[in-house]
Amino acid sequence: MTERYYSKRSANTQTPTTKKPIVRHIIAALFSLVFTTAVAGVFEDGVDAYLLKDYATALTKFRSAAQQGSAGAQTIVGSMYEEGLGVAQDYKEAMRWYQLAAQQGYAQAQFNLGVMYDEGQGVAQDYKQAVRWYQLAAQQGYAQAQHNLGFMYSNGQGVAQNYNEAVRWYKSSAAQGYTGAQINLGARYEKGQGVVQNYVKAHMWYNLAAVNGDSTAVRNRDIIAAKMTQQQIAEAQKLARECQARDFKKCD
Repeated sequence: MTERYYSKRSANTQTPTTKKPIVRHIIAALFSLVFTTAVAGVFEDGVDAYLLKDYATALTKFRSAAQQGSAGAQTIVGSMYEEGLGVAQDYKEAMRWYQLAAQQGYAQAQFNLGVMYDEGQGVAQDYKQAVRWYQLAAQQGYAQAQHNLGFMYSNGQGVAQNYNEAVRWYKSSAAQGYTGAQINLGARYEKGQGVVQNYVKAHMWYNLAAVNGDSTAVRNRDIIAAKMTQQQIAEAQKLARECQARDFKKCD
């Protein structure tokens, strides 16, 4: 079955994207960080300008907040340099801002750094460094970092191949509803890698991911269904419904 790598930096989206949804970073920063009154005002001005697509003004405001130590603003500034919004695209400058935020323990920035190292953007490709930053973000519960870390273990990139560790991180990510992890967890059950081979559970995870319209999940589910009895398929569908009702918790 196809293993899917959702490598880009979308915070909560379920499909790969070539651009991070910066608005999600803005929302996360607003709700997860404590701002001084001065920084909050500048940050909110940046939000207003960004939503009006006045990216040059937004960048100026966010950079001001970032220079005052706001990790959320630093991450957004990095994202804007990476995407070339309000400024010429500059991966190295994006890296600089991500590093400032990551050193403060900001999970989104740690994840973004992981992807930069993983894909060799603004820095020489370095899987070990990618794993390091994914690990830090994953330990904070960042679903996409957990998925990417699982992928690195599954494929032996930057770490020794270890399917047990891959499954552990895929499970953590899948429990948060991350489609890529659900697909790859299904693949591990189908192949019996890191878990006992179990077509029912493989079908269940593929089916849960397919609900989001992912073509890989749909294809994998239909292929494995051809190897199963009608009773097994019915059981897998029942487990998927129960899992979805529990918001993907305690499904495995």
